[in-house]
Amino acid sequence: MNDLVISSLQNPKVKWVLLLQQKSSERRKQGLFVVEGVREIMHCLEAGLAIHTLFCCPSLYDHSNVQILLDHLNSEVERVEVTPQVYEKMAYRGTTEGVLAVVWTKALRLDDLHLNSSPLIVVLERVEKPGNLGAVLRSADAAAADAVIICDPLTDIYNPNLIRSSIGAVFTVPCVACSSEECVAFLKKRGIQILTAQLQDSHLYYHTDMKKPTAIVMGTESTGLTDIWREAADAHIRIPMNGKLDSLNVSVSAAILLFEAVRQRTS
Repeated sequence: MNDLVISSLQNPKVKWVLLLQQKSSERRKQGLFVVEGVREIMHCLEAGLAIHTLFCCPSLYDHSNVQILLDHLNSEVERVEVTPQVYEKMAYRGTTEGVLAVVWTKALRLDDLHLNSSPLIVVLERVEKPGNLGAVLRSADAAAADAVIICDPLTDIYNPNLIRSSIGAVFTVPCVACSSEECVAFLKKRGIQILTAQLQDSHLYYHTDMKKPTAIVMGTESTGLTDIWREAADAHIRIPMNGKLDSLNVSVSAAILLFEAVRQRTS
């Protein structure tokens, strides 16, 4: 660790981290984002992402856990020690083990995806809430989905709320942002069936074959999917709603549909 210990909240490095936490425009401009916690930073390293700077507050972390992380770091990574007060200011979350990293972004394109012979893909159109996206990514990781494609995104995948809610799944599941038109063309070219989750003109999801190459497509709770997807779909599927309401949170819907695909593929 560096001999210098940052104790001032006005230090330029502290202001730099805060800017990256708060501004998506700065994350895009600098090609950097912030990750907190040993587990999440390890997921970054395992995904092949490069650490720019590591900030540590020794009085807040478990030294044995952090040592494992330090052993995996490139020797050229800048390491900076901060006081508890500074760490509290920098951290987006309260309990992140006293370790925070600034990481280089690594944008994947559709053609970068390495898919098996019968991939399972989640497609989300214009889903805005980072918490929902993070929860979908957790389900995608649990179901061993091959990718999550975010179409016409309204938030960036390095939003700190998204990283927090995904508990690092944003780094364990290949995640691509693109337009709906690009995604439709990609799926059609590769013979991947498009299943759109919608109430109108649809069949119950468990009556649909998901063993073949499949993309499960979902939109927002308020507006649903655009006509681009409705027209491109090979089948429209729905989850039965037996109560008074007519929709589920998109992350809950994603989990239900993903694990139906898992059930079919393992039965």
